[in-house]
Amino acid sequence: MTTNFAVGPNTTELWEHVRPLVEEIEALPFLTQLADGSLDPVAFANYINQDSIYLSGYAKAMSFLAGKTTDRDESRFWSTSAAEAITVEEDMHAQLLSDARLGQALTDLEANDRLGASPTTLGYVSFLVATSATRSYGEGVAGVLPCFWVYAHMGKVLIERAGAMSEDHPYRTWVQTYDSPEFDESTRKAVTILERELERAPEDELTRMRAAFERACVYELHFWASAHAMQTWDAAVFAV
Repeated sequence: MTTNFAVGPNTTELWEHVRPLVEEIEALPFLTQLADGSLDPVAFANYINQDSIYLSGYAKAMSFLAGKTTDRDESRFWSTSAAEAITVEEDMHAQLLSDARLGQALTDLEANDRLGASPTTLGYVSFLVATSATRSYGEGVAGVLPCFWVYAHMGKVLIERAGAMSEDHPYRTWVQTYDSPEFDESTRKAVTILERELERAPEDELTRMRAAFERACVYELHFWASAHAMQTWDAAVFAV
């Protein structure tokens, strides 16, 4: 499935460059199982918990961008997006706790001391905050964009795969809200900002911006996969 949020030649080229990564995300068992309703509730609860941790850091990264830009509209956009990320976090937890199956799964995670950030979540958040805080505005924008773009794209993929979901589909509400016209609009606004920054960037910065965008796409892939694999800090996985 192709979802084209690109608004110009630069973002079109960038999206085509990372398409193999996007296709890897599309092929993850997590998304197939989420769409057909067979996903283990504990794996979903783990994903939601990790996403909640991630969104707090993501909001901080966008707050740095809001303070860096000299464009009032862009500053307002990043500030609003940061606030909405916190709201989404709160709503996700409320939804999780309101469903008996998912609430029990969250309880199981807590009982096993599994509510902290995974290595991948911490790495992704650290990358975004550091890039937004210490690198150029353009690099920061490129770093935060995959969360908008990949998530908006995957929302369309999930809706297409899930089809007409029954009332008892365990993830029906979540899948439906994932494909949001409001989020699509925010994604297009963010991509428009990136297109402008790519157009005006000198060649050396352009290279760094492309690298930041690609690195964040790799983190998107690892984020989905690591949440499904219930990644922990257990060093035993490295044992020979």
